[in-house]
Amino acid sequence: MRFIKWWFPLAAVVLLAAVVLLAAAALALDQYQAAAAPPADYVLVIDPGHGGADGGAVAADGTLESDINLDIALRLEALCRFWGVDAVLTRSGDDIDYPAQADTIARKKVADQHARLALINGTPGAVLLSIHQNKYPAASPHGIQVFYGPVAGSDQLAVLTQGNLTGQLCPDNRRVAAPADKSIFLMKNAQCPAVLVECGFLSNPDELLALQSDTYRTKLSVVLLGSYLQYIRGLQA
Repeated sequence: MRFIKWWFPLAAVVLLAAVVLLAAAALALDQYQAAAAPPADYVLVIDPGHGGADGGAVAADGTLESDINLDIALRLEALCRFWGVDAVLTRSGDDIDYPAQADTIARKKVADQHARLALINGTPGAVLLSIHQNKYPAASPHGIQVFYGPVAGSDQLAVLTQGNLTGQLCPDNRRVAAPADKSIFLMKNAQCPAVLVECGFLSNPDELLALQSDTYRTKLSVVLLGSYLQYIRGLQA
């Protein structure tokens, strides 16, 4: 069974709070906190891509995309609780309860995707943020990229998130927000604003090293939350 490093002792919570407050200056979390109550009309649906029988992309050292996705998602969900932001996870661990008829990996993937979609579309005021990692046969491709679904507001959230992630974490990144491919089931079928964040390339040694870092994963979650709050604040203005 794979082990996810996810433990927040008191000292770590204090340190995390400090990180959040520092990031707030750059991402207007401080303005949001001063100007409005938590966005009760909206719910951030955090989707850690893959999981269970589907490990997603695999790095050269065996690191699974699904593990990184989940770790970042759990950090983001913890930050949401810290700030009083409504959030729900499409999965909170690596064990997925598949229906009995899902007797192959392909059928398990399909069943899982439909279950996640039901949760997303059944959540009033949902805003979907799906967390993934990229991979390419060559080691040179790099950079964070945000993709968006067809529902109104998705592109706005994607452009905002792309700009914040690039500005705060990878200023040399030339990738831009782009429409999600129609083959991506959740992006195509979610009935709410939806973005998919490719946080980095598991095939790039430098990005893999960063993505394996607790500090970098926390930074990612901070910027993702800040971007979501900026987006919601814009809707409420």
